[in-house]
Amino acid sequence: CVCVCVCVCVCVCVCVCVSQEYMEDQKYRDEEDLPEKLEGFKNKYAEFDLNDQGEIDIMGLKQMMEKLGVPKTHLDVKKMIVEVTGGSSNTINYRDFVRMMLGKRSAVLKLVLVFEDKANGAASTPGGPPPKRDISSLP
Repeated sequence: CVCVCVCVCVCVCVCVCVSQEYMEDQKYRDEEDLPEKLEGFKNKYAEFDLNDQGEIDIMGLKQMMEKLGVPKTHLDVKKMIVEVTGGSSNTINYRDFVRMMLGKRSAVLKLVLVFEDKANGAASTPGGPPPKRDISSLP
């Protein structure tokens, strides 16, 4: 894919090129609803690319985890990035993100999928403390 883009369009252009690579890859040809999934991944990725540089950095991932209701320490977020990138970078690029989403289900992926379910209005477990019990509810 040959892309000529200006600064603001870089992320979109890279996402389109990477998505096209996955659409043409024999390994993913049988992936159910691949075009829709890739479009969803692109939107989710762009949401957490806070500096519009085409990468999710520590703060972007930290914000993602907070939005999931699972806040993580700075060190935890660094470990998550290492898990996704294999230690090759301090940021998650779109290619790494898509590979993570379509590949083996890592801890990060599971959290992202939880976020996706919440965004789609899926039922979730109630938050907060459990309801108070009275003596009659005890066994």
